[in-house]
Amino acid sequence: MRAARMNSAETKPTLRSLSPQQWKSGIAAWLGWAFDGLELHLYTLVALPFVAQLLGNLPTTDPSVGKHAAIIQGSFLLGWALGGAFFGRIGDKLGRARALSLTVLTYAVFTGLSFFAEQWWHLMIFRFLAALGVGGEWAIGASLLSETWPKTWRPWIAAVLQCGVNIGILFAVLANHLMASRPSRELFLIGVLPALLVFWIRRAVPETDEWQAAQKNSDHKPPKLRELFSGTVRRVTLWTMVVCGISLTAHWAFMFWHVQHLRNLPEVLAMSAEAKNKLASQAMYIVIGSSIAGNFFSGWLARRIGYRAAIGSTFFVYFLVMIGAYCVARDHHALLRWFPLIGFCQGVFGLFTMYLPPLFPTLLRTTGAGFCYNIGRAVSAVGVVFFGLFSKVGDHRLALFYAGFLFLPAACASFLMPKVKD
Repeated sequence: MRAARMNSAETKPTLRSLSPQQWKSGIAAWLGWAFDGLELHLYTLVALPFVAQLLGNLPTTDPSVGKHAAIIQGSFLLGWALGGAFFGRIGDKLGRARALSLTVLTYAVFTGLSFFAEQWWHLMIFRFLAALGVGGEWAIGASLLSETWPKTWRPWIAAVLQCGVNIGILFAVLANHLMASRPSRELFLIGVLPALLVFWIRRAVPETDEWQAAQKNSDHKPPKLRELFSGTVRRVTLWTMVVCGISLTAHWAFMFWHVQHLRNLPEVLAMSAEAKNKLASQAMYIVIGSSIAGNFFSGWLARRIGYRAAIGSTFFVYFLVMIGAYCVARDHHALLRWFPLIGFCQGVFGLFTMYLPPLFPTLLRTTGAGFCYNIGRAVSAVGVVFFGLFSKVGDHRLALFYAGFLFLPAACASFLMPKVKD
């Protein structure tokens, strides 16, 4: 018995025991996710002033500004969903490293092109195309790490990966803060930086042994997409789509509308454009900073009670906090005190990173995880616009209040997903 425990201790993976290939895969996935976060929120931070400018310098409280800003964000989320399915399929066919390079290049190029938008629909197209790459990178990066790093580390890997997204968002917030006095469109030029990562990925990051073995055993004939809806995989696919669709609609309604709501509060409207930008940056710093702590708490919780119980219980708390924050009108000082609680709950989404890919067969892994998780983005694309209909002349409180209720059915449906514990 003692010898068995000693052997177990000796074989327990440590950071020092990781191979150079594992480190390269980990760094590539983390950087890809960090730049994902950067690309995600460059628009969110300057949506109203930039769209108002594109519509002929209208005031940001004009209802058409909020409507068009929501449509652009909806197109981004739709592109994110389609990109998850499209690049997920490429990742299963061509390999994780090759597909990762393509996703990073896609979102870098089209985010940079957003600088040149002259009409609101120009920006909508550029955001849609950039989102194809962002959506694809999620599933590919997650599969890359789930196939190369120790399986017993998955909850912590999920937390570290999600922190990559958070840190990328903080870089976007920092850029917005430093460029607060500059025209809104210039912020999108920051989005070109990830293109430099592509050259390193193609040279240094190898394909995973698990993917190569699966390719060899399948005679290079990957399973069809329809296999996601057949056999034992079908139940996993359907319930994952339900949970992701509902929860991400609520989550993205908050992530988009909370900044716009802040900007249009009566006391904030009296501020200068630079002061409004800095307030938006402060709010995002609070939300994302607290979500980093939430990432690691969710990882700890998943280790204790399992993935689906951790996901379901956190969604329930997210529901309570959203209702508490927006059940009554609050000024920006009061809202800033609620944001740490909301951000902390967002750590739950990091769990999907390592929970979803292993649920699917190897050659359906990025396709399955990308399709199911990102289908939620397609639903949330409609949801962001739909909840915006509750807004009255710039006041988006009701949109945020009603969106919060969606976390309750998401919490219940979570318990119908497979019970897995690493």
